[in-house]
Amino acid sequence: MTITREDSRTYGYADLPRLMGLMTGDEKHGPAATSTLDVLWVLYDRVLRVDPEGMDDPVRDRFLLSKGHGPMAYYAVLAAKGFLPVDWLAGFGSYDSPLGHHPDRVLVPGAEIGSGSLGHGLPIAVGTALGLRAQGLDEPRVWVLVGDAELDEGSNHEAIAFAGPAGLERLHTVVVDNSSASHSRPGGIAARFEAAGWSAVTVDGRDHEALYDAFTAPHPGRPHVVVARVEPKHS
Repeated sequence: MTITREDSRTYGYADLPRLMGLMTGDEKHGPAATSTLDVLWVLYDRVLRVDPEGMDDPVRDRFLLSKGHGPMAYYAVLAAKGFLPVDWLAGFGSYDSPLGHHPDRVLVPGAEIGSGSLGHGLPIAVGTALGLRAQGLDEPRVWVLVGDAELDEGSNHEAIAFAGPAGLERLHTVVVDNSSASHSRPGGIAARFEAAGWSAVTVDGRDHEALYDAFTAPHPGRPHVVVARVEPKHS
């Protein structure tokens, strides 16, 4: 991996639009990506205990991007935080680029799972939390980012129903709600998790302080979900 001179600088939130602008193509799922931008930045900038030097550390936090069909914001944040070279971004989606339209954990530094098949990330996160518990690793936290439309998939319902009674306290889910779900009602996302024994908070998905407070809220003995509401998807 070659790190360019530009990659050695420090990037902030204000740089993310430019970094995302380096990625082009007809199938880049722009609205899906931008809906996650603020959630991803707050997580990687202030919450997640993982860095480029510790990607294999067994006590690192695990972040799983289930909403993998719009990964531009994810790639931009990973580049800003030094996980991958900025000069990779311009090749996004090309034949020989490691940055595909769906992240590949084998090719993308920092990616914990290959994703894009909607409905799989939360069940994988439940399994990851169980695996860490079985190994006696109680320090790492597991975070998974899903889209509201993914909750139409039955696999998510089973994961939600299991995680609460199992007391998976180290499991955290962020649902980015851009009103894409076919089967939902206003306020129903948080209620669905709460009914299964989760701690739940609903916040403005563009408000960084509100997101941080929600991400760090205590939830002893229970998994935690943050529903991050953003503007409705129009395209």
